[in-house]
Amino acid sequence: MKQLLRIEEIAAKLNLPESVYERRSPVTAKLSLDLLSGLPGRDAKPGKMILVTATTPTVSGEGKTVTSIGLVQGLERIGKRAIITSREPSLGPVFGMKGGAAGGGQSQIEPADKINLHFHGDFHAITSAHNLLSALIDSHLFHGNALNIDPDAVTWPRAMDMNDRALRRVVVSATAQGKPLREGSDRASGFVITAASEIMAILALAHNRDDLRQRLSRIVVGANRVGEPVRASDLGAVGPMMALLAEAIEPNLAQTTDGTPAMVHCGPFANIAHGTSSVISQRIGMNLADYVVNETGFAADLGFEKYMDLVMPSSGISPAAAVLVTTVQSMRSQGEGDLERGLPNLEKHIGIVRGFGLPVVVAINRFPKDSDADLESLRAFCESHGASFALSEAFAKGGEGAEALARKVVEVIDANPDPHLGTSYISADSVVEKITKVARRIYGAADVQLSDGATENLARFERWGFGHLPICIAKTQYSLSDDPRRMGAPIGWTLHVTDISLSAGAGFLVITSGAMMLMPGLPKISRAMNIDVDATGEVIGMS
Repeated sequence: MKQLLRIEEIAAKLNLPESVYERRSPVTAKLSLDLLSGLPGRDAKPGKMILVTATTPTVSGEGKTVTSIGLVQGLERIGKRAIITSREPSLGPVFGMKGGAAGGGQSQIEPADKINLHFHGDFHAITSAHNLLSALIDSHLFHGNALNIDPDAVTWPRAMDMNDRALRRVVVSATAQGKPLREGSDRASGFVITAASEIMAILALAHNRDDLRQRLSRIVVGANRVGEPVRASDLGAVGPMMALLAEAIEPNLAQTTDGTPAMVHCGPFANIAHGTSSVISQRIGMNLADYVVNETGFAADLGFEKYMDLVMPSSGISPAAAVLVTTVQSMRSQGEGDLERGLPNLEKHIGIVRGFGLPVVVAINRFPKDSDADLESLRAFCESHGASFALSEAFAKGGEGAEALARKVVEVIDANPDPHLGTSYISADSVVEKITKVARRIYGAADVQLSDGATENLARFERWGFGHLPICIAKTQYSLSDDPRRMGAPIGWTLHVTDISLSAGAGFLVITSGAMMLMPGLPKISRAMNIDVDATGEVIGMS
């Protein structure tokens, strides 16, 4: 591994005075929220936001994070002031199937092992704040239930940052044999992984501390016995949660393998939440750099759609361009072994990005076993569809391998200085209209069908006054459809909505399609088996 730059050198690249960052290690720091107002003395236009998305991924992923990191390295190589705003990894994937999420090869965010584990305690703080609220609910039930909470209508679960399928469904306040029942005894509950916690989504969407406080107060934890919502503010939970999140709200400053500035902050999953780094880190990045590279989770039908339909309207951040990562293996997978049959998936994802009015550059992420003929097929397909493209070899070569991509992205942004951006739906649409528009325009579905339970929940949320909220559709990442076995770009199918839940603090309705799990499980042979510590105390086997 290359020698990392001291954090003071990274700060100097961004012209940061010592007063706006707090050193946490020789190579990392926390950034002050004062940077939301810009740098003292710097009167410059905000930087250009570049969203990185992808075609439908395989189980192992397509190197979207590597390409994002490579792109910011490439931008710095061609003389641009650039920074990446990346998500913080969850321990679930790190020890599960996908492994670490700090990139790989010559394009990583460093120190990768620390970022992949307990980086500055942010995930711990989010988990603690979530579980504090859980504990306050059960304590309130135990001590008399002055709010008249219906124990069977409590919807707030517990959280932990690890894949553990045994905790999906649990019984809390279990009654000891022979003991009398108390209010809330033997109540059914469960755990979600921290990345699926509403606290994670709230922290990622908050504009500042005041906005964080307001969002936490709006969390709905269940209903009382007359059918009215019960909020976190009713339980007096907001102050202590703010205390736990006081430092977690501050973005983390790190660096890439090439020493390019990087921010790492928040990590909501894109198949069950909105799937991007914090709005705060993005806004600070745009105040500090000319180009901000921001990854959106999974493919264009998930994290990218949620950014354009949910994050962009909420934050006011308008991206300048999108990079769509694809690979030979992804197209072969979508074609069930045949590259040509998989290309309609690439065409569909190009269309999704263009449908929002955003210029797109296809990044063909080269893997060592890719043949020249297959890479030429992808290049020719992009060219025939009028899509800008570049080959990326960031994993093997770092910024040098992504220099062509960086030049192409800058060229496309310069040629499209004022894109006219749109959304899939408008706020005035009903919830069903919003779901239908996303299903048809983004996924390619013909129809939408709600289960009885989803219909009942939606009616309750509309009665509570939440029918105006944007939607966050939770579905499989392995297909454009709601069935992970349907490859390519299927049409004429029906999106089955199995549940609808409320994230009032985050500010959206979660629309669950298919059998989505908020608490994943470990695979039979997990990445945990390869992770260890060597004789010097260094973590090995993480990437």
